[in-house]
Amino acid sequence: MNITVKKIVTGPFQENSFIVCLNDQSEAILIDPGDEHQLIIDQIDKDNLKPIVILNTHAHLDHIGAVSKLRDIYNIPFYLHKKESIILDSYEASCELFGLPIKQKPKVDKWLEDENNLRFGNFLVNIIKTPGHTPGGICFEIENHIFVGDTLFLGSVGRTDLLGGNWDVLQKSLINLINSVDHNKIIHPGHGEDTKLKYELISNPYLISLNNNV
Repeated sequence: MNITVKKIVTGPFQENSFIVCLNDQSEAILIDPGDEHQLIIDQIDKDNLKPIVILNTHAHLDHIGAVSKLRDIYNIPFYLHKKESIILDSYEASCELFGLPIKQKPKVDKWLEDENNLRFGNFLVNIIKTPGHTPGGICFEIENHIFVGDTLFLGSVGRTDLLGGNWDVLQKSLINLINSVDHNKIIHPGHGEDTKLKYELISNPYLISLNNNV
């Protein structure tokens, strides 16, 4: 089943918000809607889509800024890993730290814990647990696409010097990602351009080092 991924770059952190839809259907999944909700709505309207759920890889302020508006407008549930509660609870303080306006903190409808996959309509979403950047960081694998949040970037990896970050844990998560997914699948990070693991393993200094030690 073929899917289409639309990326909308939002907010001062240039965060990647994603709309995932099936080529022949109107239902869509929203992943990490970070800011500027109207930009996301405009794309949804342009493509005549019907959002059915919001999934977040983690709860940093630049990834959740549009969640509440979209959740309310489309009356759809918001899913987040339970270990992200500490990050979500720090939302207001994080906004103040960066001098950003405080928007409504999202209400989580479903806290994820040990689930390995979820089904929404005709979407099958595989969950890959990748803590390290944050305590409850997860990736979503849908068909040929993997949404990794801030776990992995083109040429880099997520920072671990913020609340709940842990470099040793992130290294283990990256090794788990390397060992558990097809290296030809498209990696959609939370910032910057798409990539593939087969490229990162020969060009990303962090992954080269890890792979040599696997």
